[in-house]
Amino acid sequence: MHCRINGRAASCHARTEPAIILGMDMKLELVAVPVSDVDHAIDFYANRVGFHLDHDYTVNEQLRFVQLTPPGSACSIAIGKGISKMQPGSLVGLQMVIADAQQAHDELLSRGVEVSEVDVQPWGKFVYFSDPDGNGWSLQELPPRPSATPATTGRASAKTATKTPTKPRKRKTTTT
Repeated sequence: MHCRINGRAASCHARTEPAIILGMDMKLELVAVPVSDVDHAIDFYANRVGFHLDHDYTVNEQLRFVQLTPPGSACSIAIGKGISKMQPGSLVGLQMVIADAQQAHDELLSRGVEVSEVDVQPWGKFVYFSDPDGNGWSLQELPPRPSATPATTGRASAKTATKTPTKPRKRKTTTT
């Protein structure tokens, strides 16, 4: 496979199996989102966007930890005081997958979130919004996936494969 990055030849490897590091799964579960006003951000994410407020702990004057989780997600965000060294509003490219871009657009708009129109691309439909500090989010409705067929994959799919009953083999016996 030949790839180019910034006009230069590069090595590209198509993976068919997930990479396993140190023989264990690695799951992204928490992303720090830098905000300037914690209470305003809680209101935005919990009451307007619809995240679940999991934790809100003030450890001391320099540390407040707030965890919020999008509905249906295994990954949460952390906001607060003393959580991140990033500048508020500097995080862009956060993405969540949704079932229906138009429905998400309409719901966010009705909750007072400034949201883009639905952006239709060959790789999905997108809706974009930012939190009060400018941290940027995109919501992606994935396009329908084509059905796998033996002609496209080189093997039978679970739906098209048929099992042929096999007869048990007889063992040869020998006598001495």
